[in-house]
Amino acid sequence: MRKLAFFIPFALFISLSVFLFHGLFSNPMERESSVLNQPLPAFALPDLQQPEKIWTPDSIKGKPMLLNVWGTWCVTCNAELAYLTELREQGVMIVGLYYQQPADAAFGEVFNLAALQQEVALKLEQQGNPYQWNILDKDRTLIFDLGVTGAPETFLIDAQGVIRYHHIGDINPQVWQQKLAAAYQSLQE
Repeated sequence: MRKLAFFIPFALFISLSVFLFHGLFSNPMERESSVLNQPLPAFALPDLQQPEKIWTPDSIKGKPMLLNVWGTWCVTCNAELAYLTELREQGVMIVGLYYQQPADAAFGEVFNLAALQQEVALKLEQQGNPYQWNILDKDRTLIFDLGVTGAPETFLIDAQGVIRYHHIGDINPQVWQQKLAAAYQSLQE
């Protein structure tokens, strides 16, 4: 009985140690996405600059694209705008999914669409505009359905609206060449 009492805590200690040791060497940017090879989740969201225009999964099918989750508040998103603009100029279709941070009425914050539109237009004028259009996900419903943990994140979507790749972090020349260029090109053919 005493031997068993000794081995239970020892076994728990070893199990916990192995779990934590594995975590030391894992890359959080390389986590497997649960939405891969799944169609885009159902949504009906407005265009950021033209709110009367509603985007759905069916309305964006037809061409492979990058769906880029971003926000003007995101420093890394701002840094990737110039390179994404270069990709758009090379013919890569990129759609923005604007990540609206929650407003807190307790601090006097209220969602102001006109101010957001002006801020986005100014940012894209200054940094470059890689987006065919921007989808506004004010309540973050699509962002949650996609499993987004922050911005920037980019999804490679095929012409049928199926998610083929998910990248966490910015898109830069190295990431494009090593992870996305070949996959995007194969979807173009």
